[in-house]
Formats: sequence, structure tokens, C-alpha cells
Amino acid sequence: REAVCYEQPRPSVGIHRLILVLFQQLGRETVYVPSWRHNFSTRDFALQYNLGLPVAAVYFNCQRESGSGGRRFL
Repeated sequence: REAVCYEQPRPSVGIHRLILVLFQQLGRETVYVPSWRHNFSTRDFALQYNLGLPVAAVYFNCQRESGSGGRRFL
């Protein structure tokens, strides 16, 4: 069941660093969706819900290509 929809990376300028972290929940629906994502603290979230250490993580960079405004059809 999807609790929070995926938001794709949308860098407008420069290189953006993204980290996806996976925790194992203690049970179903024991973790609630944060009210906002701006300045989200993974460490505080894990402490709040007693999640312990991550079981997996992935790190990547993305950068918007110059002039990538999408396809234009004439």
C-alpha cells in the first residue's frame, strides 16, 4: 500500500544529491507520513519511530541537462 507518492527528482539548476533509505518497520502502520518534506531529518524520523539502523540505502546524483524543456512539436 502506498502511503506517500513518489516525487521524481526535479533539479532546476546544478547537481542534486539524493539518498533513499530503507528501514524495517516493527509492524504494519506503525509509521505515519510526515506532514512536510522540506528539511526532513531521516535521523529524527528513525528515532521518533524506533526504527533502528537502515537495512539498505542508495545514493545518487542527478543534474538537469541544459535546454531540457521537453519536446516541442511544430
